[in-house]
Amino acid sequence: MVGLATPAQAATSATATYTKGSDWGSGFEGKWTIKNTGTTTINGWTLQWDFPADTKVTSAWDADVTNVGTRWTAKNKPWAGSLAPGASVTFGFNGIGPGAPSNCSLNNASCDGGPPGDLPPGAPGTPVASGITETQAKLTWTAAQDDKGILNYDVVRDGQVVATVTGLTYTDTGLTKATDYTYLIRARDNANQVGPDSGTTPVRTLGDIIVDPNKIKMGYFTNWGVYGRNYHVKNLVTSGTAAKITHINYAFGNVQGGRCTIGDSWADYEKAYTADQSVDGVADTWDQQLRGNFNQLRKLKKQFPHIKILYSFGGWTWSGGFTQAMQNPAAFAQSCYDLVEDPRWADVFDGIDLDWEYPNACGLTCDSSGPAVMKNMAQAFRTKFGPNYLVTAAVTADASAGGKIDAADYGGAAQYLNWYNVMTYDFFGAWAAQGPTAPHSPLTAYTGIPQSGFNSAEAIAKYKAKGVPANKLLLGIGFYGRGWTGVTQATPGGTATGPAQGTYEPGFEDYKVLKNTCPATGTVGGTAYAKCGANWWGYDTPATIGSKMSWAKSQGLGGAFFWEFSGDTSNGELVGAVNSGLQ
Repeated sequence: MVGLATPAQAATSATATYTKGSDWGSGFEGKWTIKNTGTTTINGWTLQWDFPADTKVTSAWDADVTNVGTRWTAKNKPWAGSLAPGASVTFGFNGIGPGAPSNCSLNNASCDGGPPGDLPPGAPGTPVASGITETQAKLTWTAAQDDKGILNYDVVRDGQVVATVTGLTYTDTGLTKATDYTYLIRARDNANQVGPDSGTTPVRTLGDIIVDPNKIKMGYFTNWGVYGRNYHVKNLVTSGTAAKITHINYAFGNVQGGRCTIGDSWADYEKAYTADQSVDGVADTWDQQLRGNFNQLRKLKKQFPHIKILYSFGGWTWSGGFTQAMQNPAAFAQSCYDLVEDPRWADVFDGIDLDWEYPNACGLTCDSSGPAVMKNMAQAFRTKFGPNYLVTAAVTADASAGGKIDAADYGGAAQYLNWYNVMTYDFFGAWAAQGPTAPHSPLTAYTGIPQSGFNSAEAIAKYKAKGVPANKLLLGIGFYGRGWTGVTQATPGGTATGPAQGTYEPGFEDYKVLKNTCPATGTVGGTAYAKCGANWWGYDTPATIGSKMSWAKSQGLGGAFFWEFSGDTSNGELVGAVNSGLQ
């Protein structure tokens, strides 16, 4: 919260308070509350504030919001302009960017009731942690600047204010051992105006991290996430996720010309990280041999040595190259080995994941290599990589009669692989633009499900029937929803007019957004769905993930995996559900 309100003495006899609500990485929700603190009715109000150039309002409700450059103006709607003494009104907006409002004025007077022109304080220095034990950490920071003096500082841990102090240091006690926390500091001036947040500092208390070695908890980290999603390896630390997983699939490397090749060299090993972006707080230098995600993953493993990392090749977009590559399985495996074990990053990776969508079947492209191609690939890679290297595969969950599981020898291939990532999501979606609506990741069949064999339980049962050991099967979880618009029916099975709007693509949205914009309204087939306005979404929640993990344990599965980290909340809500559910 940026608090800009104290009892007003200005002519307007009113205050304006800003609150930042949800933040989903690519955007945030902000709210202003106008309160009449005087003794006479206010008839009409105009609120103005400044945002940094990189922060903007994209849409607003309950007020008319415009801007000239970085100066933003909100005027009351006709029905919200009259405020009796003691009354208040709130309007909200969606925005993008990291900035906080400043230079606030309400009806040409200060928003805090103080003299016009009294500026809020600047940001304090990023806190430095020291004296870390199992139960406490000491934080120290440099002072914020203000034109009329600093009153005190809020110490914020994981989004909650845990202390307000007048000095430049605070020792936080009563912490839990082997636990990740994130701290920042906010300054408040003598007019009670709160300034912008400092930088964040991750802290992990001492103590052993307890990870069940018999259950795999693996997530996909996408190399393209460092662009528009602004999701980096450090986010695994600040969210508390790193302590709750056992494996990472780094996605994706390409398959082309019969070989494994780099997917994105800049994101993978060229991007230079600044100190505040880096896992260990140390900036990359221009002349170091390895930068980018690979170097950040190396630093992550140093802090969390229990984590194993696999390099995943293919995926939906790049699976077309497998057909040519498998014309010479030994040469294909050799090329992948040479790339994964490149001396510049050989210590980063503990395994390789083969994500072919799909052998002897159709995905984005079609393959007709024959049922034996899956077993031949697995055998060639095990031969090359040896017995101590992780070799895994992401595989279809199409359990329909004569479907994709039936198209290849997954049972025969399993003897050479450590496990299968069974992609038990994306069964249904708005590629069927008119519906029927259905959750994309049902655990079990339900009355009215659009396609027989399109659910997790039947996929797992079919793999077991083909001879794949249960402990070599991981249940897949999507950290996102798929949805439609033009829907009138709240329950599944309704008609639609097309895909619902999403942040990155139509019909697709992250859980961290949906939990706030379209909360779940029901469950079916072991997963959740939501109806909000004309939109209908299916997605998993912490509760449904907990139930799925219980089911996975009852089936003797090896664990679970998910696509992908950046869809989770900033405090790792879904990863926490996977972790606790598999304990």
